[in-house]
Amino acid sequence: MPGSRTSHERPWKRSHAAGAAVAGTAAAAALALTASLTASVTAVQAHTASTAEAPYNWDNVQIAGGGFVPGIVFNETEPDLAYARTDIGGAYRWDPATERWQPMLDWIGWDDWGWTGIVSLATDPVDPDRVYVAAGTYTNDWDPGNGAILRSEDRGQTWEATELPFKLGGNMPGRGLGERLMVDPNDNSVVYFGARGGHGLWRSTDHGATWAEVEEFPNPGDYVEDPDDEWGMHDDITGVTWVEFDPRTGSEGSLTQDVYVGVADLENTVYRSRDGGQSWEPVPGAPTGHLPAHGVLDHEGGQLYVATTSTPGPYDGDSGDVWRYDTAEEEWNRISPVPSDSEDNYFGYGGLTVDRQNPDTLMVATQISWWPDIQIFRSTDRGQTWTQAWEYGSYPERVKRYEMDISTAPWLDFGGSGEPPETRPKLGWMTQAMAIDPFDSDRFMYGTGATIYGSDNLTNWDSDTTFDIDVKVHGLEETSIHDLAVPPGGPLVSVMADIGGFTHHDLDEVPDRMHQQPYWGNGTSVDFAELAPSLLARTGDAEDDATSHIGISDDGGDSWWQGQEPGGVTGGGTVAVAADGSAVVWSPEGTGVHVSTTRGSSWTASTGVPEGARVEADRADPDVFYAVADGVFHTSTDGGATFTASAFDGLPAEGNIRFGAVPGHPGDVWVAGGEADGAYGMWRTTDAGDSFERIDAVDEGDAVGFGAPAPGEDYPAVYTSSRIDGVRGIFRSDDAGATWVRINDDQHQWGWTGSVIAGDPDVHGRVYVGTNGRGIVYGDPAEGNGGTDPEPTPSPSPTADPDPSPSPSQEPTTAPGACEVDYDVSATWPGGFRADVAVTNTGSETVEGWELAWDFTAGEEVTSLWNGSHTQAGSAVTVTGSDWNGRIDPGEAVSVGFNGSADGEPAAPEGFTLNGRACD
Repeated sequence: MPGSRTSHERPWKRSHAAGAAVAGTAAAAALALTASLTASVTAVQAHTASTAEAPYNWDNVQIAGGGFVPGIVFNETEPDLAYARTDIGGAYRWDPATERWQPMLDWIGWDDWGWTGIVSLATDPVDPDRVYVAAGTYTNDWDPGNGAILRSEDRGQTWEATELPFKLGGNMPGRGLGERLMVDPNDNSVVYFGARGGHGLWRSTDHGATWAEVEEFPNPGDYVEDPDDEWGMHDDITGVTWVEFDPRTGSEGSLTQDVYVGVADLENTVYRSRDGGQSWEPVPGAPTGHLPAHGVLDHEGGQLYVATTSTPGPYDGDSGDVWRYDTAEEEWNRISPVPSDSEDNYFGYGGLTVDRQNPDTLMVATQISWWPDIQIFRSTDRGQTWTQAWEYGSYPERVKRYEMDISTAPWLDFGGSGEPPETRPKLGWMTQAMAIDPFDSDRFMYGTGATIYGSDNLTNWDSDTTFDIDVKVHGLEETSIHDLAVPPGGPLVSVMADIGGFTHHDLDEVPDRMHQQPYWGNGTSVDFAELAPSLLARTGDAEDDATSHIGISDDGGDSWWQGQEPGGVTGGGTVAVAADGSAVVWSPEGTGVHVSTTRGSSWTASTGVPEGARVEADRADPDVFYAVADGVFHTSTDGGATFTASAFDGLPAEGNIRFGAVPGHPGDVWVAGGEADGAYGMWRTTDAGDSFERIDAVDEGDAVGFGAPAPGEDYPAVYTSSRIDGVRGIFRSDDAGATWVRINDDQHQWGWTGSVIAGDPDVHGRVYVGTNGRGIVYGDPAEGNGGTDPEPTPSPSPTADPDPSPSPSQEPTTAPGACEVDYDVSATWPGGFRADVAVTNTGSETVEGWELAWDFTAGEEVTSLWNGSHTQAGSAVTVTGSDWNGRIDPGEAVSVGFNGSADGEPAAPEGFTLNGRACD
């Protein structure tokens, strides 16, 4: 199940990503922090004079969630104002008009990527325009930057930041505890924050602009889950876990006097101040032996509810209780649906919420119970009695109070229906976030390891009537993308952390399923055969011995089969497919580089290449593969059997290395990567690695990819996530790197984007960016119409290669007739070519449903075709339009593209007809 966060907890080599980020300028002993940063990152804007910019429209490829949502917070004074926080993908505001989440932190840039991990979120009950987030991803050395409190006065449209003198753990164990941030409901200039790492309780008295440690608070917590953890993930002090105010003990404009704080200390779990935070003491009789995961106070009755668990979570927790503290009587009562000393208790308690319209009603979820499912409990009498979302009937049958609808994100069944008593979709897992709308008792939402679920008729529960649960995550995109493949005319194929990856035929539609057969939570690499693009290979980290680490598809990624694998494989590594699909080269973890000429059914060890090398295929010559390891470039000219090291010694030996070969240009490869303290930049070879030239404008090169050429050009557009001429951003070059334009802006940066970037081979200007927590972002030039069509269409026919085949003029003389055809060979290579065919309706009537035919004249054969379907009998080719492009209005044109094989130079076809009528 997603939520394992394997790759996020041990991210790619990313020390360079924040080498200049958020330097720890404040001394550890500092109490007040006054330095603020603006969310628009104007320091970057100051450098843009030397770099051209091109306006772009940006959107997400639709996946719908895909990651852990540890917090959901409703504003308690304004209806329909709600926020969600994620562990690596920023924070979101709910848009009631569209019923979608809107990202608020896309402005966070490369140098501050750690701020995309959100530890806590608070919405101001006095001034609903104000919102705060505590940001910082790791407390170990994976994130060298300190955490920060970000604040907004316009609901997240713009932000300012105050850096803290310590790190935060938005993707660390315990990230679902809370909320650690809380605004005083009477004097909203006062904001509290509970820190981890032994840093105690912090307070701001100026709306979050400056912060000071509350010196009077006596206990920063002492619970450490695993002091011996070698990765530094579990050896940190969990710290202060939540803050709650009793608004009845203050008045408008004055401090709330009674403040409750949860602390990860098994002996002293709940503290209280009765004088507005001047002094603190443990609450007598507070529960011991478990961690206080969540605290919620009933503002009318004065009951403080506390959910406890045995570990910080979110992946574990095998014991816990629910407690009620009556503040007037100062009395604790254990009200657990299943007490910790019951033999039926195998879970801690997580998400906790009170119905503000009917405060006798509360709900709590199990923090984790992987099998068969989580449980949600509901009480309408302050915890005296409970009912539950499902019960056992005749085992293994489950009797449910709810019906789930995942039709808007159907992949949530994870490719199956489950074996009873487990069901697919699951009710949830890792449920540490749950909230009833304070203005609507029928509405609630809860987070899981992959989505947000919710209901709009929740009170049906109380009348023993089925209530509905559906997907409430749309607009929130939270996947960590590891690789992308964009075949000509084909779908977008991705591999990613947690949920494996998808095949997108429509960028605006959530796919029905993630990759299956094999299924892995963590996909690592994907590639396709450039000249036979329906053939793909992908790799990933298998979770059991029965599952292979490699999958093969011959239908464009719609279905897959498991390949065999050589002995010793422990992880997915990287994969490359020969340009014509004749071979697959695989560099898995655990063993050396291997090659298969049987589509993964058998493997032979490659020679001359180190274990662990990153591999790629030449995009034009099927015999050529490339590999990079330890700063050395290796080339194979015999289909991956043997590799030879290049004599060039200027490539980076460390850091995040990405490289790719250029479609249609044999021997042309671009390499990017490095680290700030060593070689770091971008290099190009046009002779398959014999020599390299550095791209001087690129200060720090990272991901690099290629897309359709600009109109009138024959060289693909080059895209990169890099620092160029002092500016960090997403760039495009239409002239092979001679000049660059920045195509993102300061409000669209998405943190760390060094994993993968890919241009669309059919639409000039369209680019796909893999992010580490914001999913797949794609952009189209603002002046174009990109980003709306459900399927890409070829770009205008580019100028032919240096060795063009005979073809009709780009603008043939118009003669009477019903149609006109423009045929252009856009690329050639030994034994193959790529061509584009555009047919224009020159008649006066609309063509509804079209069939274009022609005859080859030199023995050519279509090997793959896009934007239509085709048949070929001998030299005769017939192409039929798709549903989406089957109409040609007068004066309009449709285009198809194809890869073909040829013995020698391809010649111009003849005999073009449209629906049986000859074309000019």
